[in-house]
Amino acid sequence: MFASEKARIQHAFGPELIAIHHVGSTAVPGLAAKPEIDLLVEVSNHRDEAGVADFMRSLGYDRGKDLSQGHHFYRRDVNGVRTHKAHVCSTGHFQIVRMLRFRDLLRGDEGLRQRYQDLKLRLEAANERGIKEYLAKKAPFIDEIIDLIDTKTE
Repeated sequence: MFASEKARIQHAFGPELIAIHHVGSTAVPGLAAKPEIDLLVEVSNHRDEAGVADFMRSLGYDRGKDLSQGHHFYRRDVNGVRTHKAHVCSTGHFQIVRMLRFRDLLRGDEGLRQRYQDLKLRLEAANERGIKEYLAKKAPFIDEIIDLIDTKTE
């Protein structure tokens, strides 16, 4: 599903496209995940934002609010169900390294993967305010793991 979507969206970014990565829980074998594909699109810079938004819209994506400077967000829903999220970040954006590093850590460490899955399931069961609450409550775990790895590699 990732490869198919990657092929569909890659033309939106033209020569600025550096890479499209599969991130999020569906990118980690053995991890419980919503049936939603997360794509991380790395671009050399954000040019022709209106043209990109139009192309993505033609593929069923809506442009969301920027998640931070240089981090654009698109979402695709089918029949009211979220199926894809595309994070578009310019080269050097901290989220590129963060998302890829966390994905790779989860892929390589069964214990960490289990701890993260347990947290996700607990947060989902207790969630009362939607996706923003869920994301905010799992962010400290991700930050702690990334900080720990960064400290070990320094």
